[in-house]
Amino acid sequence: MAAGDGALVLLSGGQDSTVCLAWALDRFERVETLGFDYGQRHAVELACRARVRARLAAGFPAWGARLGEDHTIDLEALGAIASTALTRETEIAMGANGLPNTFVPGRNLIFLAFAAALAYRRGLRHIVGGMCETDFSGYPDCRDDAIKAMQVALNIGMDSRFVLHTPLMWIDKAATWRLSETLGAAALVELIREETHTCYLGERKELHDWGYGCGACPACRLRADGYARYRESSAS
Repeated sequence: MAAGDGALVLLSGGQDSTVCLAWALDRFERVETLGFDYGQRHAVELACRARVRARLAAGFPAWGARLGEDHTIDLEALGAIASTALTRETEIAMGANGLPNTFVPGRNLIFLAFAAALAYRRGLRHIVGGMCETDFSGYPDCRDDAIKAMQVALNIGMDSRFVLHTPLMWIDKAATWRLSETLGAAALVELIREETHTCYLGERKELHDWGYGCGACPACRLRADGYARYRESSAS
């Protein structure tokens, strides 16, 4: 990667996107962030974004010097047309199509299209997202094939040379916690535990050893299980 290349990180305020932000700050001279408000049930994640950025800048001065502007895009229309458990007060369950009803159709593809349009204007070539198909809920737009196809489409449609990076694509949640430690030692692990939000229900009343959350939704279970395996491997 050329030292002068800049990156745009899709920062939701969750664990995965925060690890991706640290990954990008470790590699690129200029890093900007982008969040989306699509009427998500766990909108509390949007409030976490500013705290994540502030603690990264304060706790890691070298990264703070590289951290550029933050952007938020209102995608209320996506929430309006998506009848899912992430955009409606609906019980989380498996759908008849074999996908969990937390799947928001086209969400990541829409995110990447808007990210590329912004990156084009901001002169940023690299776009970084936390998509993963190793330890996930089965969302088809998290798969590597979907991301690669989107990169091709964006580059053809915008006559550009964007590179879409998915640092977590082939690692599980335990390895994601481990990557946090590799990038920023215990300080980054604690930042992620205390400041990021993953829980689909938006629960932030109780701080567990793995972070805030209800402890029962699919996102919390993935995060908690990954943390337990991470700690177990660290102790051995």
